[in-house]
Parts: sequence; C-alpha cells; structure tokens
Amino acid sequence: MSGAVDRFVEAARSRGIDPQVRRFPEGTKTAEDAARAIGCDVAQIVKSLVFMADDRPVMAFTSGANRVDEARLAEAVGAAVVRRATPDEARAATGFAVGGTPPFGHPDRLTCVVDRDLLTWDEIWAAAGTPDAVFPLTPGELLSASGAATADFASR
Repeated sequence: MSGAVDRFVEAARSRGIDPQVRRFPEGTKTAEDAARAIGCDVAQIVKSLVFMADDRPVMAFTSGANRVDEARLAEAVGAAVVRRATPDEARAATGFAVGGTPPFGHPDRLTCVVDRDLLTWDEIWAAAGTPDAVFPLTPGELLSASGAATADFASR
C-alpha cells in the first residue's frame, strides 16, 4: 500500500474501524468511476469535498448522485461565504490529494457535514487515501469517525 493509504488505515483503526481497502488500478477518482469499479450504485459513493467557509476548511460528504449547493452549505456550517477549496487548500486541510481524500484521518479535525441521502444506504464507499483506493463503511461509522453532523445541503 502507499503511504497515504497506510496513514488512512492507521487513522481508521484508531477510530475502531478496520477498513477493507480495495485498490482499483483503473482508478476511482470520480464517483462514477468508483461505482463502476465497485459494482454499486453511484449514490452509495461518498464524495468527500473540501470547501472554504469564511476562510476555514470544512468537509462536505455528499452522495455520488448529488451536488453541493454552496448557499445551503454556508447556512449549514454558519458561514457567510462558501467556495470550493483549491486542490492546494484541500491537500493542506486534509493531508490527501483530491480524488483520494478519505472522510477522516486529517491532520486537524475539520468541521464535517453529511448529506442525508447517504444515510439511506446500509453500505457506502469512500476514498481511502489515493485516487485508486476505496473502502466500505456504514453511514453510522461515517458519522462517528468523522464527527459529522447531518444537514440538507445537497442538490440533485
């Protein structure tokens, strides 16, 4: 495994999760790529997206079938302005590259919110540190390991 995946696995285990990381050489960088490789519904893919909310990083977990409504996200995190983080800002906040950002295991605890649509599945899939690594988890594990709050910020 790569250093990024190893860092993620260590962080997951420290939270009581033993992630069953799967690697796909064809890549899982987009939700559609991940769903195709795994053989699941695109709505089961967790998009871990970093936004800057009044210049502080926040992470939004949304279903692969949804998009983030920035105005609704701003309201959910109590910010005046929200914008998508640049790749450099996202890496600085999470320690991982865009396309492989896991939902937890970042250098500093981020404010996290989860799209309610992800809570409807028994199993969801998230990035495990690199653009070709994913792991399954339950919505409950996502909530407890990330400290995320649920919010209505997604659009379809």
